[in-house]
Amino acid sequence: MELLQLGVRAADPRAAVDRAMPGLMDEEAGWHIVAVGKAARAMTQAALAHLPGAPALVITNRGNDMPLAGATVLRAGHPQPDQDGLSAARQLEEFLSGIGPQGRVLALISGGGSAMLPAPVRGLELADLQAVNAALLSSGADITQTNLVRQSLDRLKGGGWLRLTPAPVTALILSDVPGDDLRVVASGPTVAPIGTPAMAQQALRELGIWDGLSVRVQDALDRADAPQDVPKAKNILVGSNGISLQTMLDAGGRQGATALTGDVEDCAKALLGAVRDAPIGTPLVFGGETTVRLTGKGMGGRNQELALRFARQARDLPGNWCFAAMGTDGRDGPGDAAGGIVGHRTLTALRDDGIDLDDVLRRNDATPALRAVGGLIMTGPSGTNVADLAVFVRYA
Repeated sequence: MELLQLGVRAADPRAAVDRAMPGLMDEEAGWHIVAVGKAARAMTQAALAHLPGAPALVITNRGNDMPLAGATVLRAGHPQPDQDGLSAARQLEEFLSGIGPQGRVLALISGGGSAMLPAPVRGLELADLQAVNAALLSSGADITQTNLVRQSLDRLKGGGWLRLTPAPVTALILSDVPGDDLRVVASGPTVAPIGTPAMAQQALRELGIWDGLSVRVQDALDRADAPQDVPKAKNILVGSNGISLQTMLDAGGRQGATALTGDVEDCAKALLGAVRDAPIGTPLVFGGETTVRLTGKGMGGRNQELALRFARQARDLPGNWCFAAMGTDGRDGPGDAAGGIVGHRTLTALRDDGIDLDDVLRRNDATPALRAVGGLIMTGPSGTNVADLAVFVRYA
């Protein structure tokens, strides 16, 4: 757990902004700050220390939405877009549209911003975006596929902020996307789109959810124009999963021979292969973001499910070991847990409690099972988000 905590601290949004701000201070005054994502409040707090008095609008999720002196803080839904987010999107549009060419925009962007700012294109309503979002979340879509679709149905994504103001835009971006494709982080509000509506349609067909979407959504994608060029912005990466991993390596971890990627069951198998010959006492560290195909209606998240699936895969792994996986934002799925921790005794503990692990996983109900065996990681919201981290250690 200590290594995981180091990784989270390395993604501290205040420190990330503090490091970047001196390079912006030689530019003209007239700054306006607009921030979105799980780290939006913390990033804005740091920016205001360098730009006191700058107008600031912050949109973030519950748990990170405490008042902030000098800023307007709005709460928005995550992981499902909601009415609060729709209202926040309208206020953001008004805020940016009121900044003329003599002003400057400092955009502070972090993970979670896609769901927090629903702005449906013509012909769609919030309920349409909610339905598409729910279908994507349950389909096993990765973050690039998900945000490709979101960009094609939403006027604020894929460079949408840049179309609202003639003012120059500088974005400081805290990436929760493996590989740090800035078009994908928060659906790229200050970056060109990932792809075209036709590519979004193809992704939905490949995921097997196109036919289940409403006619309104299908029509919106059919009639959507190819993305237009967007004005250029200065986009600066200030924090990422890779930076957190490097901090864990510097503290004594060893890079694991795979990444947290793909479906959780496939990832669990890959992780088992990567740790079979792990030396005693040397932690192996991993980063990335997996996906879960929902087949039930239980309570859990991708890290909790990954932990349990790893425990099942590792039933014959010799020796004493521990594996922990968590979301750096402190929240894994819709509940309050940050992730899960399992070990060589977990399967026995589950059986002793009368818990059928196969049934738990069919129902996607990892949280109660882990709670029963003391395997939940509870941290509370961290105020940051750079995807997921995991550690494996063999200790005897």
